[in-house]
Amino acid sequence: MTTTRTHTESEHSYSAGKSAPEPGPGQHPERDAAPSAPRAQTPAEPLAALLDRTRWVLLDFDGPVCRLFAGHPARGIARRMASWLDARPGGRALAAGAALSKNPQALLRAVGRRDAEGGTVRALESLLTDEELTAAESARPTPYLAELLHTWYAAGRRFAVTTNNSPLAARRYLERQGLDGYFADQYHGRGLPLRLKPDPYCLTQAVKALEADPRATLMIGDEPGDAKAARAAGIPFLGYAERPPRRAALRAAGARHVVASYAEVLWGAGQAD
Repeated sequence: MTTTRTHTESEHSYSAGKSAPEPGPGQHPERDAAPSAPRAQTPAEPLAALLDRTRWVLLDFDGPVCRLFAGHPARGIARRMASWLDARPGGRALAAGAALSKNPQALLRAVGRRDAEGGTVRALESLLTDEELTAAESARPTPYLAELLHTWYAAGRRFAVTTNNSPLAARRYLERQGLDGYFADQYHGRGLPLRLKPDPYCLTQAVKALEADPRATLMIGDEPGDAKAARAAGIPFLGYAERPPRRAALRAAGARHVVASYAEVLWGAGQAD
């Protein structure tokens, strides 16, 4: 499929399909619950049962697929973005609250709140995309991802990338790794206007394109925003985080299942949370 990048809503992804799914049930408290009584949490479905009914898998890019900035650090990208804003009249004011951030996404998000579809956010997003394309050349593979894709694809599961990064960067990385065939051009990511997770937009676009059932779909992510987006889209979630603080943050965001390695879901190694 030939892909084009235009500053329209279709820029977020490279596929189209049916209407987006509605968020799942369970979003509101019971009306007849006693005001002072704590609401009981529904017991988590066992991870094995969740995986057994999964037919479609949505993967966040930076973290679950690769370490995007392993060879091209995000801190340097944020510094160059901030310098670019400094040289643009009024640019630093648009990044108020995130001007000193070491996170490129935080800078872009801050500018996008004040310049939703203006020239500054367009140029800054394009700058970040170029940086991410460079980063994709030296990104470090996430351990056992290739084995996971091969095993699950052979079992009939189908995949899409759902990311706050540029879908162009995701595509470049997976092509370089020889893994793009598993994704069939299903790259759903950042575009303009900005609709970054926890907004579930890229997830619902992927579900539409895959013609998937949200209840039989699994989102794998490493950020609280991924967990929140999945919940908003009515899609089950699996957290991926190698470090304990990140796993704790995912659980605090509502993740029922968190793994430190794909080995845990492939071979039952270790202990999934």
